[in-house]
Amino acid sequence: MAGQTLILDGISLTVNAGEFVALLGPSGAGKSSLFKLMNRLRERTCGDIYFKGQPVGTIAPTHLRQQIMLVGQDSRLLGMTAIQALHYPLVLQKIEEAKRNTRIESWLKKLQIPVEWLDKTELELSGGQQQQLAIARALIAQPTLLLLDEPTSALDLGVATRILSSLRTQVHQQRLSVIMSNHQIDLAKSFCDRVLYLEQGHLMQDQAAKDVDWQALRQSILSANAKDRKEWGDDDW
Repeated sequence: MAGQTLILDGISLTVNAGEFVALLGPSGAGKSSLFKLMNRLRERTCGDIYFKGQPVGTIAPTHLRQQIMLVGQDSRLLGMTAIQALHYPLVLQKIEEAKRNTRIESWLKKLQIPVEWLDKTELELSGGQQQQLAIARALIAQPTLLLLDEPTSALDLGVATRILSSLRTQVHQQRLSVIMSNHQIDLAKSFCDRVLYLEQGHLMQDQAAKDVDWQALRQSILSANAKDRKEWGDDDW
């Protein structure tokens, strides 16, 4: 558009029920911006986004975000204890306490989250622990589409693998749709069904994971990051 710098341009894609999609690309490609547009944390300036055939702009943000949930890299407990934060989305959905407790207990067991964390606040939890709780909080809420922005950045490989394994089970059994951005390409390769590759706000690739040339994709990301560092100067990184 005239007079505007487009962060994302010419992107057209569909995410199906029960699909685990990797959103990959170099830093600054527009991955986080795309997520924020999907659940109206940022409003579009042009183009259309649809959820179940309905323009997202016609869905109240609070209602939309119960169905399209975003877990960011720096998700917080909003001043609550861990257990209060896990209950919070279910309280908003007006789910009775007994059912809330059952659902929370089930997910804590699946994700192997220790009960010792539950009475702690974010000041008492590590970044990795908070990340696990943020993912648990989203899964407990049972959204239709889960957006994960670098969900394993603060986790060791074993914990990340366990969580993504549980997540993949939900994708297949409950028809949950997931889009995950991740700089750990090997995790995307192991768990995702489909790969979207963004570069400079453009969708450059949309392929089934089994058809992706992972070595070439990795090199594309490294080359794009190196180009950005050269343009901005090493002192800025």
